Amino acid sequence: MLTIRPETPADRTNIDALHLAGFPGPQEARLVNLLRANGRLIASLVAELDHTIVGHVAFSPVQVVSDERGAGLAPVCVAASHRRQGIAAALIQSGLRTVQREGYQWCVVLGEPQYYRRFGFQPARQFGLFDEYGGGDAFQVLEFAEHAVPRGQGLVRYSIEFASLES
Repeated sequence: MLTIRPETPADRTNIDALHLAGFPGPQEARLVNLLRANGRLIASLVAELDHTIVGHVAFSPVQVVSDERGAGLAPVCVAASHRRQGIAAALIQSGLRTVQREGYQWCVVLGEPQYYRRFGFQPARQFGLFDEYGGGDAFQVLEFAEHAVPRGQGLVRYSIEFASLES
């Protein structure tokens, strides 16, 4: 039975291993560790199956010029042996509920538009928002309540730890 739950300190080695195996380099594992160390993880959830961590998702704060804060979904990773079983979707849905309960009104993601549309994400450019990575239509936003997204605010800034992805 799949369990989605908040990470514990005992999960950290397994979370690192997931990201190291699931991405071409160490950047995502380093990013999660930096966000955690600096207290910027709004939500860090693991998917556990038969006492084994098979997935992870992280959410951290993002900000626009007016200082309004939202959540940013990144990264999400599922073990190769457990992909295409709905685990990433379960992690994302649970994480979105968690950040909403934490009082965040909107969330952004840089990812495959067709995949994230199922959760209600829409192209951020429709709201006058863009990302610093040139994501275009892959940069998307989800509002948890009508008119919650700060429209026309331009650049959405991720936490400084995301600069580690560039090195």
